[in-house]
Amino acid sequence: MRKLRLIEHISLDGVIQHSADDDAFPYSDWTGPYRSPAGRDAMLAAYGDRFDLLLGRRTYDLWSGFWPKAPKSPMGDGLNAATKYVATHRPDSLEWGPFESVGPDLVEGVRRIKAQDGPDLVLSGSSTLTSTLLDHGLADEVLLAVYPVLLGTGKRFLAPGMPARSFELVSTRSFPSGIVFSAYKVAGPLKSPS
Repeated sequence: MRKLRLIEHISLDGVIQHSADDDAFPYSDWTGPYRSPAGRDAMLAAYGDRFDLLLGRRTYDLWSGFWPKAPKSPMGDGLNAATKYVATHRPDSLEWGPFESVGPDLVEGVRRIKAQDGPDLVLSGSSTLTSTLLDHGLADEVLLAVYPVLLGTGKRFLAPGMPARSFELVSTRSFPSGIVFSAYKVAGPLKSPS
Protein backbone atom coordinates (compact mmCIF):
# COMPACT_ATOMS: atom_id res chain seq x y z
CA MET A 1 0.00 0.00 0.00
CA ARG A 2 1.26 3.47 -0.86
CA LYS A 3 1.92 5.94 1.94
CA LEU A 4 0.61 9.49 1.94
CA ARG A 5 2.93 12.21 3.27
CA LEU A 6 1.64 15.70 4.03
CA ILE A 7 4.48 18.18 3.49
CA GLU A 8 3.90 21.81 4.40
CA HIS A 9 5.88 25.02 4.68
CA ILE A 10 4.23 26.60 7.71
CA SER A 11 4.53 29.72 9.86
CA LEU A 12 4.64 29.54 13.65
CA ASP A 13 0.93 30.46 13.69
CA GLY A 14 -0.09 27.69 11.28
CA VAL A 15 -0.33 29.58 7.97
CA ILE A 16 0.59 27.60 4.85
CA GLN A 17 -0.61 30.07 2.20
CA HIS A 18 2.16 31.38 -0.06
CA SER A 19 0.44 33.38 -2.76
CA ALA A 20 -2.41 35.79 -3.11
CA ASP A 21 -4.36 33.69 -5.66
CA ASP A 22 -7.89 35.09 -5.28
CA ASP A 23 -7.53 36.42 -1.71
CA ALA A 24 -6.02 39.63 -0.41
CA PHE A 25 -3.12 37.76 1.20
CA PRO A 26 -0.34 40.35 1.75
CA TYR A 27 2.70 38.06 2.22
CA SER A 28 3.35 36.36 -1.11
CA ASP A 29 6.54 34.25 -1.05
CA TRP A 30 7.21 34.80 2.66
CA THR A 31 9.44 31.70 2.70
CA GLY A 32 11.96 33.20 0.25
CA PRO A 33 14.32 34.91 2.74
CA TYR A 34 14.80 31.62 4.62
CA ARG A 35 15.68 29.35 1.69
CA SER A 36 19.07 27.71 1.58
CA PRO A 37 20.77 24.92 -0.38
CA ALA A 38 20.67 22.69 2.73
CA GLY A 39 16.92 23.30 3.16
CA ARG A 40 16.31 22.60 -0.53
CA ASP A 41 18.22 19.31 -0.28
CA ALA A 42 16.28 18.31 2.83
CA MET A 43 12.98 19.06 1.08
CA LEU A 44 14.03 17.02 -1.97
CA ALA A 45 14.87 14.12 0.34
CA ALA A 46 11.45 14.44 2.02
CA TYR A 47 9.68 14.13 -1.33
CA GLY A 48 11.83 11.13 -2.27
CA ASP A 49 13.36 10.01 -5.54
CA ARG A 50 9.99 9.03 -6.98
CA PHE A 51 6.56 10.19 -5.87
CA ASP A 52 3.07 11.05 -7.07
CA LEU A 53 1.12 14.12 -6.00
CA LEU A 54 -2.29 14.51 -4.40
CA LEU A 55 -3.52 18.05 -5.01
CA GLY A 56 -6.59 20.17 -4.50
CA ARG A 57 -7.76 22.02 -7.58
CA ARG A 58 -6.51 25.43 -6.48
CA THR A 59 -2.98 24.16 -5.76
CA TYR A 60 -3.00 22.22 -9.04
CA ASP A 61 -3.93 25.39 -10.95
CA LEU A 62 -1.24 27.46 -9.20
CA TRP A 63 1.47 24.85 -9.72
CA SER A 64 0.46 24.10 -13.34
CA GLY A 65 0.99 27.78 -14.13
CA PHE A 66 4.57 27.64 -12.82
CA TRP A 67 6.29 24.23 -12.80
CA PRO A 68 5.93 23.20 -16.47
CA LYS A 69 7.65 26.47 -17.48
CA ALA A 70 10.24 26.60 -14.66
CA PRO A 71 13.92 26.03 -15.40
CA LYS A 72 15.05 22.42 -15.02
CA SER A 73 15.74 21.45 -11.42
CA PRO A 74 15.48 18.29 -9.33
CA MET A 75 12.26 19.56 -7.69
CA GLY A 76 10.71 20.72 -10.95
CA ASP A 77 11.65 17.51 -12.73
CA GLY A 78 10.09 15.44 -9.94
CA LEU A 79 6.89 17.46 -9.83
CA ASN A 80 6.49 17.47 -13.61
CA ALA A 81 7.08 13.70 -13.85
CA ALA A 82 4.74 12.80 -10.97
CA THR A 83 1.19 11.66 -11.63
CA LYS A 84 -1.06 14.40 -10.25
CA TYR A 85 -4.16 13.03 -8.53
CA VAL A 86 -6.45 16.05 -8.42
CA ALA A 87 -9.55 16.64 -6.30
CA THR A 88 -11.70 18.50 -8.81
CA HIS A 89 -15.22 18.72 -10.19
CA ARG A 90 -13.76 19.73 -13.59
CA PRO A 91 -11.38 16.91 -14.59
CA ASP A 92 -11.90 17.68 -18.28
CA SER A 93 -10.00 20.97 -17.82
CA LEU A 94 -6.81 19.39 -16.44
CA GLU A 95 -3.76 19.85 -18.69
CA TRP A 96 -0.57 19.47 -16.61
CA GLY A 97 0.03 15.77 -16.65
CA PRO A 98 0.24 13.03 -16.19
CA PHE A 99 -2.95 13.48 -14.19
CA GLU A 100 -6.01 11.68 -12.93
CA SER A 101 -9.09 12.91 -11.09
CA VAL A 102 -9.50 11.63 -7.54
CA GLY A 103 -13.20 11.16 -8.31
CA PRO A 104 -16.38 12.55 -6.77
CA ASP A 105 -15.68 11.19 -3.25
CA LEU A 106 -12.33 12.36 -1.83
CA VAL A 107 -12.11 9.72 0.90
CA GLU A 108 -12.96 6.76 -1.33
CA GLY A 109 -10.81 8.13 -4.15
CA VAL A 110 -7.73 8.45 -1.93
CA ARG A 111 -8.33 4.96 -0.49
CA ARG A 112 -8.45 3.59 -4.04
CA ILE A 113 -5.26 5.43 -5.07
CA LYS A 114 -3.37 4.33 -1.94
CA ALA A 115 -4.33 0.69 -2.62
CA GLN A 116 -2.82 0.81 -6.13
CA ASP A 117 0.78 -0.05 -6.90
CA GLY A 118 3.00 2.96 -7.33
CA PRO A 119 5.22 5.42 -5.52
CA ASP A 120 4.21 7.13 -2.31
CA LEU A 121 1.91 10.14 -2.50
CA VAL A 122 2.80 13.66 -1.40
CA LEU A 123 0.26 16.37 -0.60
CA SER A 124 1.60 19.90 -0.30
CA GLY A 125 -0.56 23.00 -0.10
CA SER A 126 -4.15 21.94 -0.72
CA SER A 127 -5.30 23.04 2.74
CA THR A 128 -8.93 22.10 2.03
CA LEU A 129 -7.92 18.41 1.83
CA THR A 130 -5.60 18.11 4.84
CA SER A 131 -8.15 17.96 7.65
CA THR A 132 -10.36 15.46 5.81
CA LEU A 133 -7.40 13.17 5.09
CA LEU A 134 -6.24 13.23 8.72
CA ASP A 135 -9.79 12.82 10.04
CA HIS A 136 -10.29 9.66 7.95
CA GLY A 137 -6.90 8.14 8.78
CA LEU A 138 -5.57 8.46 5.24
CA ALA A 139 -2.37 10.40 5.98
CA ASP A 140 0.58 8.35 7.20
CA GLU A 141 3.21 11.02 7.80
CA VAL A 142 3.36 14.78 8.32
CA LEU A 143 6.45 16.85 7.58
CA LEU A 144 6.33 20.45 8.70
CA ALA A 145 8.97 22.94 7.59
CA VAL A 146 8.35 25.53 10.30
CA TYR A 147 9.53 29.08 9.58
CA PRO A 148 10.34 31.61 12.32
CA VAL A 149 7.56 34.02 11.36
CA LEU A 150 4.05 34.95 12.51
CA LEU A 151 1.74 35.96 9.66
CA GLY A 152 -1.57 36.47 11.45
CA THR A 153 -3.62 35.88 8.32
CA GLY A 154 -3.88 33.32 5.55
CA LYS A 155 -4.96 29.74 4.94
CA ARG A 156 -4.15 27.46 7.84
CA PHE A 157 -2.79 23.95 7.89
CA LEU A 158 -5.92 22.56 9.57
CA ALA A 159 -9.56 23.54 9.49
CA PRO A 160 -11.15 24.85 12.72
CA GLY A 161 -12.79 22.05 14.67
CA MET A 162 -10.41 19.34 13.47
CA PRO A 163 -10.72 16.33 15.82
CA ALA A 164 -7.81 15.87 18.23
CA ARG A 165 -5.01 13.59 17.05
CA SER A 166 -1.63 12.48 18.37
CA PHE A 167 1.60 12.11 16.42
CA GLU A 168 4.94 10.47 17.07
CA LEU A 169 8.07 12.46 16.31
CA VAL A 170 10.19 10.63 13.73
CA SER A 171 12.92 13.20 13.18
CA THR A 172 13.75 16.86 13.53
CA ARG A 173 16.41 19.02 11.93
CA SER A 174 17.12 22.71 12.27
CA PHE A 175 18.82 25.03 9.78
CA PRO A 176 20.84 28.22 10.40
CA SER A 177 18.10 30.29 8.71
CA GLY A 178 15.72 29.37 11.56
CA ILE A 179 13.66 26.75 9.73
CA VAL A 180 12.95 23.54 11.63
CA PHE A 181 11.93 20.39 9.75
CA SER A 182 9.91 18.03 11.93
CA ALA A 183 8.60 14.71 10.63
CA TYR A 184 5.79 12.90 12.42
CA LYS A 185 4.04 9.58 12.09
CA VAL A 186 0.28 9.68 12.62
CA ALA A 187 -0.38 7.84 15.89
CA GLY A 188 -4.18 8.05 16.15
CA PRO A 189 -6.65 9.70 18.52
CA LEU A 190 -5.34 11.99 21.23
CA LYS A 191 -4.05 9.97 24.17
CA SER A 192 -5.89 10.72 27.37
CA PRO A 193 -3.96 11.21 30.62
CA SER A 194 -3.79 8.07 32.73
